[in-house]
Amino acid sequence: MKRIAIVEDDPNIQQIVSAYLEKSNFETTVLDSAEEGLELHVSNPPDMWILDIMLPGMDGYDFCKKIREVSDVPIIIISAKDDDIDKILGLELGSDDYLTKPFSPGELVARVKRLFKRVNHVSQHQSIQEKDIHIHNLKVDVIERRVFWQHDEIDLTSKEFDMIVLLAKYPNRAFSREELLSRVWGDDYFGSDRAVDDLIKRLRKKLPNIPLETVWGYGYRFKVDEGS
Repeated sequence: MKRIAIVEDDPNIQQIVSAYLEKSNFETTVLDSAEEGLELHVSNPPDMWILDIMLPGMDGYDFCKKIREVSDVPIIIISAKDDDIDKILGLELGSDDYLTKPFSPGELVARVKRLFKRVNHVSQHQSIQEKDIHIHNLKVDVIERRVFWQHDEIDLTSKEFDMIVLLAKYPNRAFSREELLSRVWGDDYFGSDRAVDDLIKRLRKKLPNIPLETVWGYGYRFKVDEGS
């Protein structure tokens, strides 16, 4: 049974969302603040977050950003903020979907199911890889999903790993942001290609010397010198 954490300070919305999700055979955990959410992420992370933006203390945007830095767990934002700029910001910070209040609980459940289905499909598709990758200082154990740089193991999120595998399997090939978004996040991802830039930025931080080259105005490639 998938477990969904609901970070929402309105008791009525907590009750309605939790009831509809549990009726659809999901387990729910209800939290009043982002700070409680961070504690749950450390102690017993859920399979999905449903997140309000306007929260006491840390807001939903900052919470989403912190979770996305360390995890690819699906995030759906539910918010009364309905301006396009708010939706774009939420998606660019790493949420997978954005639903404006007031909303139909049935629609939320449908989006939850669709998102789980997409995540499972992408995961199954990307788990089928031919062989390990070894280029200079980079070694990728595809079966065990482990990455080593100069013999040190590097802790990557699922999408960071998938991005490294895709780029390193085709050295020197330039991938557009749109293609990377489609192949790593899935064809029905709701966000913008800014997610690709943010993920590459995290990879460069974790692997400072890895040859991830920006192809300006287009995308990225794993650069390998000719004859190497």
